[in-house]
Amino acid sequence: MTGLGAVLRPQLAPERLRAVARVADETGLEELWLWEDCFREGGISSAAAVLAWTERVRVGVGLLPVPLRNVALTAMEAATLHRMFPGRAVLGVGHGVQDWMGQVGARVESPLTLLREHLLALRALLRGERVTVEGRYVRLDDVGLDWPPEQGAEVFAGATGPRSLRLAGEAADGTVLTANTSPDGVRRARRLVDEGREAGGRGDDGHRVVVYLLAATGSDARERVRAELVAEGVGDVPGLGVAGDAEAVADAVRRLAEAGADTVVLQPTGDEPDPEGFVRFAAERVRPLVEARA
Repeated sequence: MTGLGAVLRPQLAPERLRAVARVADETGLEELWLWEDCFREGGISSAAAVLAWTERVRVGVGLLPVPLRNVALTAMEAATLHRMFPGRAVLGVGHGVQDWMGQVGARVESPLTLLREHLLALRALLRGERVTVEGRYVRLDDVGLDWPPEQGAEVFAGATGPRSLRLAGEAADGTVLTANTSPDGVRRARRLVDEGREAGGRGDDGHRVVVYLLAATGSDARERVRAELVAEGVGDVPGLGVAGDAEAVADAVRRLAEAGADTVVLQPTGDEPDPEGFVRFAAERVRPLVEARA
C-alpha cells in the first residue's frame, strides 16, 4: 500500500513545529518530513524534537546536504536518533543547493563523487563497521561508532539527474524525488534507480521511492499552486502539483503510486495559511481515499 506523509516546510518558524507534529501524531499520519534548507531549521535538531514530542509518526529528513557535514558526524547523529526512537527516523542526504554551498564555502568540484563517498561510508558506519577510507573528499582512519543502531538504519538519497538516480540505486537504500517530478518522471527515475541497483549488485533488497507532491486545498488553492510552480520555473507542466478537494489530491497520489512511488509526501505551498489544518486534511480526508483505492 502506498504510504502517505506531509512535509513541514522550513518557511514555518521552529516554534511552530510542536503543534503541527502533535496534529500529525494524533491524526495517524504515517510520515512527517522535514527539510534542512539553508539557512533555516537544522534537520537533525528539528527531527529530534519532533520525535520526542510524538509517539508513533515516522519522521523523515529530506535532505541533509553532505557538503555541510563530515560523514562521521552524520553517522553519529543518525545512530543517536535510531537508538532513541527505533524504527521512526528516516534520513536522506543529497548534494545540497550548489549556490548555498558556495555561500558557506562548502561547494565541491564533483558533488556526485562526494555523495557517493558519503553514502558508502555512512551506510557502513551505521552497519557497525569500522571504516578506513582515503577518498577524494571522505577520509576516515579506523572510525567506528560506539553506539550503532540496533536495528537496520536506511539511508535515502535525493536525486534528479540520471547519474544521481543511478547512484541512488547503487549506493542508497531509497530515493527522494522532488515535487517537480511528474508520474512520467517517477517512471523514468525508477528505471534509472533499477539500473544503478543492477550495476551495484544490490539484488532484491528493496528500495523505497519517496515523492513529494505539491498540494493545496481551499478557495485559492489553484492560484497558490500555480504561483509556486511558476516561481520554481516549471510553469504548467502536466502532472505537477494538485489543487482541490481530497478526491483530487487522492487521485494525484494514486497516479504517482501507479508510476512507482512507494510513499507520497504532500508538500504544502510556501504560503500555506494553516499548516495544522493541512496535516489534518492529509491524514483524515486524503488517507482514507488512498486506502480505499489501493
